[in-house]
Amino acid sequence: MGAFLPLYAPLTPEEVRQIDHTSRQVLERVGVTVYESSCLETLDAAGACVDYQTQRVRFDGDWLNAALGSAPSQFVLYSRDGQNDIHLGDGKVYFTNGGRVFRIQDSQGRGYRYTMLRHVARTAALVNQLQHINFYIVACQAHALKPETYHLNDFYQAFKHTTKHVMGGCDDLDGVKQVWELASFIAGSEDNLREKPFVSVITNPVSPLTIEAKTLRVLRFCCTHGIPVTCAPAPIAGATAPATLGGTLVQMHAEALAGVAIAQALAPGAKVLYGAVPATMDLRNMEFCLGSVEAAMMNAAAVQLAKLYNLPIYASAGVTEAKKSDIQAGCEKTLSNLLVAMAGADCIHLSAGILDSGNTISYAQYVIDNEIIGMVQRVLSGIKVDQDTLALGAIQEAGPGGNYVVQDHTVKHMLDEFFYPALCVRSNFDIWEAQGCPDMFTRASDVARQAVEGSSNPILDAALVHRIKTVFPGIEDV
Repeated sequence: MGAFLPLYAPLTPEEVRQIDHTSRQVLERVGVTVYESSCLETLDAAGACVDYQTQRVRFDGDWLNAALGSAPSQFVLYSRDGQNDIHLGDGKVYFTNGGRVFRIQDSQGRGYRYTMLRHVARTAALVNQLQHINFYIVACQAHALKPETYHLNDFYQAFKHTTKHVMGGCDDLDGVKQVWELASFIAGSEDNLREKPFVSVITNPVSPLTIEAKTLRVLRFCCTHGIPVTCAPAPIAGATAPATLGGTLVQMHAEALAGVAIAQALAPGAKVLYGAVPATMDLRNMEFCLGSVEAAMMNAAAVQLAKLYNLPIYASAGVTEAKKSDIQAGCEKTLSNLLVAMAGADCIHLSAGILDSGNTISYAQYVIDNEIIGMVQRVLSGIKVDQDTLALGAIQEAGPGGNYVVQDHTVKHMLDEFFYPALCVRSNFDIWEAQGCPDMFTRASDVARQAVEGSSNPILDAALVHRIKTVFPGIEDV
């Protein structure tokens, strides 16, 4: 995978240059509002242009170049078992689910209810079993939790049910400290976690061109403690960004570069991803559209902008405005996942499990999206052409009117040439009818139900679970 990327580039090299130049003008002339005094002082000491009265920070071109130049172009988001490490910047594309959803669809795909802590545990267990979802983002809000132990509990349930890398948002400094302390305890020490961080954090500026104090405090903590982090702007074309795609990209790129630069001012060499979550509005009715084709195009363009600075990118795709797992969901999810993957994004979040513009999750949709992602990954792997795959010998052996079914060449390549879907219907009509006319949703629901039933078996060792509950009395059971 990755040898032929990018396969899709919505912008020409000249258009990339024009957007980047205009974004740098925005940073130099307009700047970014930074609502945190200690961060302003750090940026001032580092050489940025700081206006304390307006709390506005402007970025001179030379200073910006130096700051961006200290950001690593490659780093690893580690898994706890070493089997699913995410090597950012090496040309591969990785997929993950989306987070902070507040509603879940029932197993029949009809009703909805608020998400609870048990849904964090179950989605983590589900992702742990799904081959093509490479790491786990804390999927949903646990509505019944107390604010003071919110992040302690949702990250604990994630660690308890998957060995894949765990990423999630943290609302404030206390929350990220809880995550750090818990992860360090599981790792065996703070030094162990610094060496191989199996957790990372999402922060977001506020479009247009604003970063709030809580976000900056979380960003500083992550950067100074070796936690990989993204500061991902989410501008909405026509609402919190210009109505034109080009204008939205200019603002988004400025916000993303500012996030990377500020992270480097806080801790040079900090592991930070260029973030991109651009979306649109349906300006006919002012409805938010995270799954629009234009959002997919902008995320693909964001990959080009990030790669201009050799920065690994946290991009977005796989979202839909559909309220259930229907044809609309399949169209929008497949198109956006494919476009952004073909552009060569390092990691694509929101790619699995999400419905209703990022407001609802569905266990069955996780399984369906896993299959869609598998197809996309097959596209990315390309067509291998060498003396063996050109198959001259096999063609000679079969000859005119022959067949290839029992040839050694066929047996050799039957598993490495083809993607075999688990959900798609490929049987003939009579067999399909005899099986009860299953479709992707019914098959996915069966797979999801089995995975959820197995979520009562934690990944963490029982003795470790006991010690965690002793050291962290705020831990709750599900």
